Amino acid sequence: MRTLRVLLACLAGALCLAAASDPSERLPDPTQEAQARAIFRDVRCMICQNESIDDSEAPLAQDLRILIREQVKAGRSEAQIKAYLLARYGEFVLLAPRFSLGNLALWMGPFLVVGLGLVLLLARLRNREPEAALSPEEAERLRRLSGQG
Repeated sequence: MRTLRVLLACLAGALCLAAASDPSERLPDPTQEAQARAIFRDVRCMICQNESIDDSEAPLAQDLRILIREQVKAGRSEAQIKAYLLARYGEFVLLAPRFSLGNLALWMGPFLVVGLGLVLLLARLRNREPEAALSPEEAERLRRLSGQG
């Protein structure tokens, strides 16, 4: 019984390793494969959205890995490959977006709105008029309502 458990555990481990990366997809040149893997870590899986295509098992991630390997094999640089992916999928394809004015507006916009709200609140509090004192009739009515008279 124990032998069967060990055998099943080994089989499960081998299947997990086999599923992790298809050796037939890998490039024969280790330098090119390393370059492709470095790009994989920077590209977002469009299905998983929180994983790189290096970590994802989604079919689209596999397609992107094949596409990137083909481009690396064709001799394109990392910048050229990323430019191609950006043109095809948009800024969202990168896990770490590039610095741009549009991204700066997206990141700073909420802080600016909260800051503007605080400035307007403080200005309103500072410019409010003091409350008027009670008229003699109101003071008498309040005295009667509170039971002091």
